[in-house]
Amino acid sequence: MGSAAGSRLKNAAAAGDAASPAAVAALAPGGVLRAAINLGNPVLAARDAASGLPRGVSVDLAGALARRLGVPLETVPYDTAGKVVEGLAARAWDVAFLAIDPARAVDIAYTAPYVIIEGVFVVRESSVIERHADVDRRGVRVVVGAGSAYDLYLTRTLRHATIVRVPTSAEVVDAFVARAFDVAAGVRQQMEGDMDRVPGLRIVGERFMAIEQAIGTPRDRAAEGVGFLHACVEAMKASGVVADVLARHGIDGVAVAPPAAVPPRGL
Repeated sequence: MGSAAGSRLKNAAAAGDAASPAAVAALAPGGVLRAAINLGNPVLAARDAASGLPRGVSVDLAGALARRLGVPLETVPYDTAGKVVEGLAARAWDVAFLAIDPARAVDIAYTAPYVIIEGVFVVRESSVIERHADVDRRGVRVVVGAGSAYDLYLTRTLRHATIVRVPTSAEVVDAFVARAFDVAAGVRQQMEGDMDRVPGLRIVGERFMAIEQAIGTPRDRAAEGVGFLHACVEAMKASGVVADVLARHGIDGVAVAPPAAVPPRGL
């Protein structure tokens, strides 16, 4: 990478205990670490305009993990988080960079989060919706990206409003405008970027949820692999790697998650 962030990534890859053969076999059974990258979250990953290959925070952290394991990295890109989860059934990936959600955790074992992103509501400036409580009312239509972390969260928590799903998070605001929905929900950075090109919109209050981004692996993988994955995430947070990668990619408004002394429940 030729930068301080790149040096820290390489140092993090070499630091700490080497991966045991059991951890390597669990996380990269084919001799290659296949990392699912969710391109539907532009904060953490996107396609490079020149090469078309995935780039971003998730890709850099996946590379650091592969080096810790001593295996090559193969990125497996998906347009949405929902498609990442679908890929689990086909055993198409070994690790995935996804938001933690209890519905997904049935089949995916997560590390503690490495970053925390905000989910926000957007409405027209003329809207009568002023508070989060105003969103969950009969007749209010909330548009979301299908299968996203905030879709899953709002599906559990909204009791009266109607959720309308579009294929990807990138389509949320355009659908909100074109189809005259009442509320658009999404990741703050995505929403703020859309507000720059679509005038007359505003964010409702503060975040409605904290989206905890973590690394997951199929729940039936050996415990040695899952424990090593958790340790790697904690090492990358503590050493400053995560903060450096966020800075390298110019990502603002995202907090590095606090340290977790033990693996999260369910690992």
